[in-house]
Amino acid sequence: MAKDRSMINQVTLAEMFNDSVVRYGDLRCQWWKPTPDTLASLTYAQSGRIVKELACGLMSMGLKKQDRAAIMSATCPQWMWADFSILMSAGITVTIYPTLSIKEMVFIVNDSGSKFLYVRDEVNLEKALEAWDEMPTLEKVIVMRDGFVSSTENVLSIEDVKALGVKYMMQHPDAYYDRWSSVRLPDRASIVYTSGTTGQQKGAVHTHLSMISANALDLRLIPPASTDDIWLSFLPIAHTYERQCGHFMALQCGATIAYAQSTSTIVADIMTFNPTVFMAVPRIYERIFMTLREMTSADPQRAAIFEEALKVGLEVTEARADENGFVDMSEGVDFTAGLDPELKEKYLKYDELVFSKVRSFLGQNYRFAFSAAGGLPADLCKIFMAMGIRIIEGYGLTETCNTINLNHLHKILPGSVGPVTVGVEGRIAEDGEWLVRGDNIVREYWNNPEATAEAFTEDGFFKTGDIVEMLADGYIKIVDRKKGIIVLDTGKNVPAAKVENLFSLSKWVDQVLAVGDDKKYIGALVVPGFDAFVAYFKQKEIPFDESALEYVGEGAERVCIKVGDDFIQIPELQELVKKDIDEANSQLEEHEQIKEYVLISRKFTETADEVTPTLKLKRRVILSNFKDEAAKLFK
Repeated sequence: MAKDRSMINQVTLAEMFNDSVVRYGDLRCQWWKPTPDTLASLTYAQSGRIVKELACGLMSMGLKKQDRAAIMSATCPQWMWADFSILMSAGITVTIYPTLSIKEMVFIVNDSGSKFLYVRDEVNLEKALEAWDEMPTLEKVIVMRDGFVSSTENVLSIEDVKALGVKYMMQHPDAYYDRWSSVRLPDRASIVYTSGTTGQQKGAVHTHLSMISANALDLRLIPPASTDDIWLSFLPIAHTYERQCGHFMALQCGATIAYAQSTSTIVADIMTFNPTVFMAVPRIYERIFMTLREMTSADPQRAAIFEEALKVGLEVTEARADENGFVDMSEGVDFTAGLDPELKEKYLKYDELVFSKVRSFLGQNYRFAFSAAGGLPADLCKIFMAMGIRIIEGYGLTETCNTINLNHLHKILPGSVGPVTVGVEGRIAEDGEWLVRGDNIVREYWNNPEATAEAFTEDGFFKTGDIVEMLADGYIKIVDRKKGIIVLDTGKNVPAAKVENLFSLSKWVDQVLAVGDDKKYIGALVVPGFDAFVAYFKQKEIPFDESALEYVGEGAERVCIKVGDDFIQIPELQELVKKDIDEANSQLEEHEQIKEYVLISRKFTETADEVTPTLKLKRRVILSNFKDEAAKLFK
């Protein structure tokens, strides 16, 4: 049967949203948990009405075409309302991560010239109030929390804005339709500030054309999506990955968007919503695997069965791969077709004992998930394949509105991000940098003509900043960021990601930052797996200073982020960490191996500005925060 492409079209985001509200009006659009024990949902018609009231509220307060309005909020249903209230008003949505500091918030509001700011809670409201005098263009802050009551004229609740919108609609009945229908494809739609891993943030400007073109690229390639699908959203919508892949695509297909409570409750939220599709980053897949392993390995006997099952599953994955390593993971494919009878029998046994139970943790409706914003380690990809779990790895950047390369489900190559997508051109520069050109790519950085000029070649190819390697059939492998290549004083190059990714499945090593520019060898700052060691020490009755432990989160979300100095000095910890580092070194070339390392007693965190919202390490910040520890590596 031919794939239904009727929802793929090139229209503005405003027209796409209006079409979906009309076409799917009676179907569920948004689904979430207002409290841990309750569920709520809205149809497309209901979500559309909220957006219409908010858009008219913004217009009543003076938002004009191409004015900027910002959103500073964690992922939640209200984020989508705010976003489309701006887009349907012909405005430009400016995204701000809710974890950013006051200084960074002020920079983005001022650089973009935002007139309005949506916030989710009092934490970010306080940031805005504290710095209000430093943001001359800011006129109003809108708080999206249910039940919020404002005590100041410049701060409104979302209900206040909706009420203004209803009144404005009565006075100007055609204004909403006139405004959104005035939007053209070349009009700017959003300014998304890069995460700033290496320096000052830059505002990547996306148009309605670039963002809807990104939708078209993906919808042509992925397995058919429909109104029956449920897309689970938990990554930051402030990032283009979740916003375009997880929201815009779902809206264009008439699917349900379910909202997780947080990234720490993913497994529980999957049980609640039974999603068919979700977006995640490699670090999340590592957490999912660790959680699944713990759930199915409650005692030594079951742990041994799990490890044996993985061994057999990996044998099956290797047996199913063709001569270039491609594996068919199409929906409905028979994983045992063509297998040796003995291997087939083993696989079916472990599929019943282990893999079927693992798959059940992803819900009864699971179809596939996407991986991007960092390389998915080939071994981790193969493990999920072995368990019959489909993950489609792709590659893109904020500036490309995501997909540039994407694996095909019938032809997955572990360790690769796939071939360049139809509609995008790609070529490799002499220094190995991946250069791309297409309608989904930004044309400018906001207020930064110098950065814009530096970002493109003379013939219009965007410089991604990533070093790649060409594999079979046009598939590419991301080696590392150009700035992530460590150059030793011998002149030899070491991709930091190659070293760091070897610990993705480690139980005892949580985070690794490889360093060594202009040095004789590679050193590393190593964060042990605190939670794993706490459990291990208690089981073995090894004493440590529990009063020095620091946690974030509650209940199942509780994670240890800091330990005492005594903790990392415990011989058993040092021995298990060394064992994992030795194992990683055995897979590296001599000059790539970690020769010295320092154990760190605190996790690298987003709160300390050491990790991006997509969980990538900010090398420059970490090395600044831990400069004394880094200096010890090369004494």
